[in-house]
Amino acid sequence: MTAVPGASRHPVRILLCDDHAVVRAGLLALLDSAPDIEVVGEAGTGEEALALSAKLAPDVVLMDLQLGDGIDGVETTRRLTAAPGRAPHVLVLTTYDTDADITRAIEAGATGYLLKAERPEELFAAIQAAAQGRTALSAPVASRVMANMRSPRPTLTDRERDILTQLAQGLGNREIARALFISEATVKTHLGRIYDKLGVDTRAGAVSVAKEQRLLP
Repeated sequence: MTAVPGASRHPVRILLCDDHAVVRAGLLALLDSAPDIEVVGEAGTGEEALALSAKLAPDVVLMDLQLGDGIDGVETTRRLTAAPGRAPHVLVLTTYDTDADITRAIEAGATGYLLKAERPEELFAAIQAAAQGRTALSAPVASRVMANMRSPRPTLTDRERDILTQLAQGLGNREIARALFISEATVKTHLGRIYDKLGVDTRAGAVSVAKEQRLLP
């Protein structure tokens, strides 16, 4: 048999991480039908994914972003890719495609970012690409990344995003301070920086621009 150029000699070892058991079961059935892909484990939380990755040494972790209680997919990705030794590649597979989600995942070290609406063959190809350390992005995600490169969005810190999210829910400074366990003075300082970055001078303006530029998770 003639070898196919670029084909994997060994199956790509996959660890699934999604907090929905039904989703994991569907992915497991789908990936079991794929050539050159082997699912070696599945996790329902970020903490479980970290433990199983250290034990099973997968090539790729297929990572959802929203994982219920505990650490989320972004923080799990950050810890996985920063792990000592041979760290796995992380391929995000999610329904969330906001600029904030994409930016946070890529900054955390994700090799690729796919939407769950992708066709199976696109997922298989992305897994193979991720296993080789090559970037794999869904077309809508790639378009958004390119648009952001041409016209960069304001860069907010994690704390500023947290405060902006609370702001969008209609909370006042005191309520935001309580929710985030910080002082009202700190909230006011961060709000000033948020206003400067977004080019606004009101709370309503900040929320409006954040929604328009898809900065909210």
